[in-house]
Formats: sequence, C-alpha cells, structure tokens
Amino acid sequence: MPYRLRTGETRVAENGQRSSNRLADQTSAYLLQHAENPVNWYPWCDEALNESQQTDRPLFVSIGYSACHWCHVMERESFEDPATAAWLNEHFVCIKVDREERPDLDQIYMEIVTQLTGHGGWPLHVFCQPDGRPFYGGTYWPPSPRPGQPSFRQVLTQITDAWKTRRDEIDAASEQLVAALDLSLDADEERRLDQQAIVETARAFMSQADLTHGGFGSAPKFPTPSQLEFLLSALDFLETEEADKVATHLDFTGREMARRGLYDHLAGGFHRYCVDTAWTLPHFEKMLYDQGLLLRFYSELLRRGAAKDECEWPLRETAELLRREMKSPEGGFYASQDAEAEGIEGAYQVWTPEQIESALGPQAAGFCEAYSVHADGNFEGGTTHLVDATRGPREDWEAERHQLLEVRQRRTAPATDRKRICSWNAYAISGLARAASALSDDRLLAEASAAFLFIEEEMIDDDGRLHRIFEMGRRSVPAFLDDHAALLEASLDLHRAGADDHVLWVALHLAQQIGDRFIDPDTGAIFYTAHDGDRLIHRPRSDRDGATPAAAGLTALALDRLAQLSGLKVLSRQVDGILRTEKPGLDRAPQAFPTMMRAVGLRLRGISVAVIVGEPEDPRAQALATRAREVLLPEDAVVIPPPGRPTPTGIASSWLEGRSALDGRPTAYVCHGSQCSLPALTPAEIQFPS
Repeated sequence: MPYRLRTGETRVAENGQRSSNRLADQTSAYLLQHAENPVNWYPWCDEALNESQQTDRPLFVSIGYSACHWCHVMERESFEDPATAAWLNEHFVCIKVDREERPDLDQIYMEIVTQLTGHGGWPLHVFCQPDGRPFYGGTYWPPSPRPGQPSFRQVLTQITDAWKTRRDEIDAASEQLVAALDLSLDADEERRLDQQAIVETARAFMSQADLTHGGFGSAPKFPTPSQLEFLLSALDFLETEEADKVATHLDFTGREMARRGLYDHLAGGFHRYCVDTAWTLPHFEKMLYDQGLLLRFYSELLRRGAAKDECEWPLRETAELLRREMKSPEGGFYASQDAEAEGIEGAYQVWTPEQIESALGPQAAGFCEAYSVHADGNFEGGTTHLVDATRGPREDWEAERHQLLEVRQRRTAPATDRKRICSWNAYAISGLARAASALSDDRLLAEASAAFLFIEEEMIDDDGRLHRIFEMGRRSVPAFLDDHAALLEASLDLHRAGADDHVLWVALHLAQQIGDRFIDPDTGAIFYTAHDGDRLIHRPRSDRDGATPAAAGLTALALDRLAQLSGLKVLSRQVDGILRTEKPGLDRAPQAFPTMMRAVGLRLRGISVAVIVGEPEDPRAQALATRAREVLLPEDAVVIPPPGRPTPTGIASSWLEGRSALDGRPTAYVCHGSQCSLPALTPAEIQFPS
C-alpha cells in the first residue's frame, strides 16, 4: 500500500515491549516506508556510528530507494519479520540509506559489493566497522536458503560469529577493501583522445546492437540514454556509410522503445527497463531521470531528421505525463513512481480482455488486436501489458486510450516518491527545453523555466550553496557533483531554447562552485563530493555512466560549453584537467564513459554560436532563432543580443564584435571559432557551418 507520512509514535511489538525506530521524522519516502519496521533503524548519522563504537556492534547498512521492487520484497520477508528484526537489533546497529539522497554512500558501498560478489544492485547491504569501513556485503538475500544462496538469517549468524571470534580477519578484510577504493590507473600515453577514439567507441557500442529488437545487448534491456546520446553525437565523426548504419539503428531503437512495452501507452512516459529482449514486459517503475534524458534523445532524433510521426508523440505524451502526474504544486518534478500497487508489481498497468470489453464496449475487439491483448496474456495471471502491435498512426485508438486511462486512474495507483532531486529535475528541465525547440512549443519552455526557477529559489541557500533534495517544504543534503553539472547543463539548454540571459548568471555561479569545491587545484582531478562535505572512508571520484550520465563527463561537457561561450580560460583549463585525469578510464573502457566521450567530441569540434542581432520580441528575430535551433547541435548556442545594449554576462564579446543588423532588419550570423557566415535575413539562409 502507498506509504503514509508518520510522526514519531511508539509502537507495540509482538512481545509486548514498546519499540520504535528513528526514521519516522525523516522526509525520504524510502526511509518512511521503513519507519514502522520492528528493526531499530537509524538514518545515516553520527549517532549511529557512535552507538556502534560504544556498544561494539557492527553496522548493518541497507541501501535502496522507494520505487525498488526487490527492496519491498526483502522488507516484507525479513525486515518486517519479528525474529529477524530481534536478531538485527541485538547484534547490529542498523542504518537505512536512501540511495537517491546519498549517492555518495551508495557509490562507495556499491563498488565494495561489486568487488566482493562480481555484481551489484538494490537492495544493497554492507556490514561495516563502527567507522564505516566495510568487511562484507551483498544485495538481496532470501528468507530461506536457495541453491547457491544462503538465507538472510544464515548471513546474519555467520557475521555475528565472525565479529565475536575472528575480528582479526574482519580488520584485514576492511583494510583490503578500502585500499582497493584508492587504486588508480595509469594513462596509456600512446592512445590519443581524438576522432579515431570516438569512432572506435561507437563501433564498440554497435557491436552490441540488437538489430532485431533495437537497443543494445540482451535482457534485461535498459534504454541507456547516455549511450544513445553519444551515438547521436558520434554521427558527425563517422564516414557517411557507417554513420547511416548507426543512424538507422538509433531510429529503429527509438521506434521500438516507444511502440512496445517500455512505454506506457495510456499515461505516456517510459518505464525503467524491460525484463525481456523484445521490450515487451517492463519493470514498472517510472523514474524522472529517464523521462528527462529520453526527451533529449527523441528531440535530437527529430532534429536530425527522424520521422515526425514517430518522434513527436513520445515527446508530447512524456511531457504530458510530467505535467499531469509528476509535477509538484510547490514546483519541480517528483522523483519516481513505484512498480507496485497494493503490493503487486504491475497490478496498476495490466489488463484482461474482459476489462477492456467492459471499458470500451464494441471497440474492444479492435483495440485488443491493436495492443496485443488476449486471453493468455503476456504477464502474470492471464493479464496483458499493452504493446502497440499494429504500429498505426498514433491518432488511431486515441479516444480509447484516454478512456482506458480514466478507468485505470480509478485503480489504486502506485506510490509516488515526492522528493525533488536536483540532478533529476535538471535532466527534466534539459529535456523539456530541447523538446521545446524540437517542437517549437513555448509551453514546454515555460514549464522548464518554472522548474529551473523553483530550484534557484528553493534549493540554493542564502550562501549560494546548492542542495540535492527538496521535500516536505525544506531543502536538505548538500548537492553533489552531478547536481551541479546537470543544473549547469540545464541552464545552457534553457538559454539555447530562448530563456532569459539570467540563466547564464546561474551557470557561471555553478561553474565557480564546481571549480572551488569539487576540483583538486593541484592535480585537476574532479571528485563526486565537495571538499567540505561529509568525511567518509573514501572521497569518491565520478562513477561510470549508468542509468544517468557520469558526473565527471557531464561536468566536462557543460564546463566546455560555458568556457567556449563565455571565453573564460579558467574553465577551459579545468576541462583539460578533467580529461587528463579521467583518461586512464577512457583508455581502458571508453564505452563505459559515453558522456565523457561526448565531451571529447565537443573539445575536438568546438561550439557554434548563432548570433541574431535584433529585438528578442521581434517575430522576425524569433523566426531566425527558431531556424538556428533546428540547424545547430544541442551543445551549440543561440543568442539574441538587442542592438546597442551591453554584452550579456556569460557571452564573450568576441562572438558579437562586428555583428550588426542589416537595413534595420533582424540579422543572423552563424559563427564557429573565428569564422562567421554571411549575414542571413531569412530563416532559409541559415545553414550549419561547414
């Protein structure tokens, strides 16, 4: 059932003793879901670490997120079990962590568990010494033993015994695991970050392309937006024949993701991933970051010439999902929607033929054929998750889809995690801004700008410090590198789409925060946590790309865009330092860092800037700007400096020198480096610089 906000009430356990845990006053939806467990949970705090030290009990750290299906499963099986909870309370100090609030802890301990087991995932569990140094970990453990997998109670018993009788082995394990976190790689001096490196990375991705179903690899099948965006950018570095093959696959992938089960055909938007190769059955949660990042992908597909009838409707329907179901009245967008409703995954989304007939009457048979609904079903219990089998025009069955959505909305809906996460909101802002340009839709730009203003007003404190979380009317958790970088990129995307020049001031402020607090001034290395953040067992660097872009790559990309637009050499030097210190990872596995490889590509080609000289409100200037946004790449800039006024902050004067309006008419120049096009007076004259 959906979680309820709770006060710090005392509960009565089955043994009659009064019990409570310390999560009831937290704002995290995930922590609140565990506030009534019989486990005596702490949030991550000094009190928990001190309790572990004073009582000589190891830490049991459990990390997850509110929309995590297997987190819910393990809660029901183990953390709500009185006997298991009693063992945990007696022998451990138990800490619950929301990975979306504390990605720093998640990254550190995920790397440890991956070292130990060869894989990671959530729920993520680590056993630690009182100072937080881990000595053992894993992911999901069942309540009873399975072939090759111990039960959770067996793990707890073994850890308890080792803590009491083999402390020297635990100390040695902790030392070894923490030391491995600090290992560094050497760069390959013979390998260059050049056009060939981009070509080779694109080929490595395409070697995994699923030419039958779209996407990459086999089940489980993720949309991998960072990989898709890299390949779109790589098209400009490939020879024509090879670029055509990549573009064809990207177009095919976009169609398959939207037409099949990854997409919600009633409410719009994308689920997190599919459990099968053919994009039929999803893991049903919806994450804000997927919506934002896939808005960017489909916008760029459309800008590069993909069919409008295949790209426009996923953009508009996903934007409508954000507007209808994920937009907070306070401002910004909610983090996620759960996979479960009433404890059953997919219960909210699936249908039987009888349910369709009850809702649609005589139209039911045709709809069931179009969306592959049949008696056997494609999901559990003879139910069906909708896939677009006939792939007709989107207008077909539009009224019936709306009818079914109205029926579905009367069901018990999955819980929504209502926290606002800075980086995820920034991805949504960026996606909406790019969609606004692709669709020439001012409403989308206004919604992106409103979300940006919310972050600026509510998630930046009086000292100019950005925060990661806003929930229950207050900001919390100092922001990490990805929050700063994503918001910096969103500000540049907003400006490109036509937002006020004020967003460039915010961009400069964020860039200064990154340089002052996240970059080592001696080595140029960049860290995920600020130098003045919490002291942990290890200061993590940026992770590789996953469901979201790697923070270091995103930072290099955004800083370079701003460096070239503003002319600030200090930003350019910081980008050089990031690329230099991240090169060892790129040398060994560039396909693990597609966002950083996009930054390499931007470094090679530089940005183009369309300068439209004229009053911003003049329809003729607006028409020139619209055309420039269609022609230029997503990292390029479009500026409209009114004649006779000072150069806007954040734009180098060199871009504007010598640019004037011809015959008093709005005039466009497309500049790349020191070269500019001839002046253009009509949209048709604006071309991408050769």
